[in-house]
Parts: sequence; C-alpha cells; structure tokens
Amino acid sequence: MNSIKNIAYIALVSGAAVSCKVQKYERPEIKMPEAFRNDSIVVDNQDQNIAKISYKDFFKDPVLVGLIDKAIVQNNNLQVALKQIEFASLAYNQSKWANVPTVSATIGNASISRPSDNSMNGMMAGQFMGRKYTEDYTSSVNISWEADIWGKIRGRKEQALTEYLKTQEAAKAVRTGLVASVVQGYYNLLMLDTQLEITKSNLTYSDTTLKFLTKQQELGLTTALAVQQQEIVKDQILKTIPAIESSIATQENALSLLTGSMPDKIERKESLNTVLSPDHIAAGIPSELLSYRPDIKNAELEVRKSVAAIHVAKMSMYPSLTITAQGGINAFQASKWFSIPGSLFGMAAGAIAQPILNGKQLKTQYEQSKVLSEQAEINFKQSVLKAVGEVSDALVQIQKLEEQQKVAEGLVTKSNEAVKKADILFKYNSATYVEVILAQTNKLQAELDLASLKAQRLNAITALYRSVGGGWQ
Repeated sequence: MNSIKNIAYIALVSGAAVSCKVQKYERPEIKMPEAFRNDSIVVDNQDQNIAKISYKDFFKDPVLVGLIDKAIVQNNNLQVALKQIEFASLAYNQSKWANVPTVSATIGNASISRPSDNSMNGMMAGQFMGRKYTEDYTSSVNISWEADIWGKIRGRKEQALTEYLKTQEAAKAVRTGLVASVVQGYYNLLMLDTQLEITKSNLTYSDTTLKFLTKQQELGLTTALAVQQQEIVKDQILKTIPAIESSIATQENALSLLTGSMPDKIERKESLNTVLSPDHIAAGIPSELLSYRPDIKNAELEVRKSVAAIHVAKMSMYPSLTITAQGGINAFQASKWFSIPGSLFGMAAGAIAQPILNGKQLKTQYEQSKVLSEQAEINFKQSVLKAVGEVSDALVQIQKLEEQQKVAEGLVTKSNEAVKKADILFKYNSATYVEVILAQTNKLQAELDLASLKAQRLNAITALYRSVGGGWQ
C-alpha cells in the first residue's frame, strides 16, 4: 500500500510539474505598408473595406447571387474541403483524450501448459501439484498513463488544433475562389452576349450596305469590286458569329460545372450595359489582410503548428514518466477462478524512461522541426507579400480600365458618327466605298473593344473583392 501511495504521489507531482509549458505562439513580425500602391480610393472610414461585405450585398444581380448560392451548396471542390474540416475535427477531438489513461480489459484468459519432465518447471509441477501440467485462469483490467510533465502531449494537441483550423481556412479560400470564378464567368457570359448582339447588328448593317452597293452596280454607279469587297466584309462578320456562340456555350458549361450541375443553358436577365457595379470598392488598409485573407491565415497557422512541433520534438528527448496498474482475479484452478477475495490480485508500477542512444534520431527530428518552422515563417511572409501585390494590381487595373473605358466610349461615339457621315458622302459620290468599309470595320471593332473593357473592369472589381479576402463571410 505504501508503494501505491508513493506512485500516486509521483503522479500528482508530475501532473503539477508543468514548468516546460508549450511555447506561446507569437505572430512573426511583418512590416505592413500604410496603404496599397496606387490606391486612388481615399478611405476615411476603415469599415468601408469590401472584405467585410457579404457577396449577397456586394453583387447586385439576383441571377448572379442565385448562381453563387447554388455553387456554394453543390460545388464538389467546396464539398471536399468541408469534408476535410470534418476529418480534422475528428482528429482534434481524439487528441483531447491523450491525457486520459489507457484502459483495457481481459474478459477471460485461460491457458494450459505442459512443461518438459526434465525441466525445472516440469519437476516442480509433478512434485508439488501431483500432475504434469499447469492451468492458469485470469480476468483483469489494465491501466496505463503517461504524465505530461514537459507539455509534450499538450504540444500534440496544439498541432491537432492548428491542423483543424487550417482546414477551416482552406475551405474559406476555396469559397472565395469559387465566388470569384462564378462572378467572372457570369460577367464573361454577359460580355459574349453583348459581342454577339453587336456582331449581329453590324451584320445587318453590312447586309444593308451590300444591297445598296448592288443596286448602285446595277445602275452603273459603282463597280463590281466595291460589291465584292462589301461581300468579303459581310462574310468576315458572319464568320465570327459561330465562334462567339461556341464561346457562349463553353462559358455556360463552365458555370454549370462550378454550380455542381450538368452542362446546361444559364438563364440571365441583365445585359453587360445594365448590370449594376458595386456601390464602392474600398480596399481598406493592408494590415486587414491578416484577418480576412484565408490563405494568409492558413500560412500563419502553419507557423503556429511548427512552433508546437519544435516543442514536441524537444520534449521527446526528456525523460517520460509512465504509470501502469493491473488488477483482477487469477487462479490455477477453474473452480477457484471467481473465488473472491482469494483470487483477487493487484499491481501498480511507475517507470521513468530517458532516451540515451537512438542513432541521433530525436536530435535530428528537433533540428528538422526548427528548419521547417523557419520555412513556414518564410512562406507566411511570402503569402502576405503576394496578397498585398494582388490588391495593388487589382486597384491599378480598375483605375486604368476606367480610363480605357472612357476613351473606348468616345471611340464608339466617333465611329458611329463616322459611319453615318460615310454613308451620306458615299450616296452623294463624295466618299469611296473603301472609306465606307473602313468606317464599318472601325465601328465594329470599337464596340467589341468597349464590351470587352466593361467586362474586364467588372472582373477586376471581382478580383479586388477576392484579393482583400471577401466572399467567405
């Protein structure tokens, strides 16, 4: 009984001796800029950061919001990420049991052994028991517990926790990417619709001009060459229509896959010219990326996990205290197996183990864990640099695309006026058919370019929304 008390005392002391706690994690120091480069948006109120806005409020098109809702529910990549969270959650819950003693029970163990007659056991069995074989019957409960003196078990729990949190951030990253992909695919679809409409309109105009030239040729007012050139222009426009229609179908199929559906037509009500842009596109301040970008938070969690791994590797070189106990009933005759208290037995033991020579494996693991931690910190800093760069790029693109769009709108206006003037001058023999064709070509190209710039600007705003960490709320 005194021995058992001593072991219990050792266990109590070891449970309280937690001087080597798991090192508290501190975020690596990163010097963040006060503002993004080329941020032309003055933010008086930091709460204007678009990362804080739900996609349901940021994007105004109800059809687009419906597509995003559907994608979040049905997208297979996102579902895989959510399952990974569930898997990591089970692992973390299991790690909480590391401090609980391991308990196993032997319900019934019966054995018969027949030693050699020339062996000591055989001679003793024959002499004292009057038979050449021995029986043994046991039922027992076994308990084993490792005292977490140095915080090694807590370090493993910390590793499991950070791995679980990493899966959550990974799922958020998948979601932000999914939202951006759906939005950009939808805007590209609207752009293709507009380009198809523009192309068909220009085809109709080209056909009207061809009929006019044909009539003039019949009257001897123009040459066959003019008619032939206009036919070529018409055919070139006609040739682009199937290509645009093919791109529309491909984009619809891509959107269907993103929403977890079979390839099908995507219904839409808005056009590129009527779709509403977000009310404001404030990017906030760079330091907010540390809170809103899932990939940055994921990289930081990897640093936190590596710190815990260093502690576990270091403490593995320290002594470990294991306490075991066993109790139950034991007898050499089946008839006395459950004879209580005569068959009762008990045992308790405590062992302190210190690694001495194991091929330098523990030391190497400790050094490797420090290298991996340094690597994780570098990756974390790189993810911050990448995020700041992405936001800065998106801000520049939005600003420059707005400037290009204004110029393109002026070009469309001028090209429409040029076409009207060319028609009038040609009718009065003050312009050649070449000038008419050139004016038509310029008009078509200007309108297509404007549609492309509008879509690019909307996509740049979407890229900014994703790069500041919006879309997972």
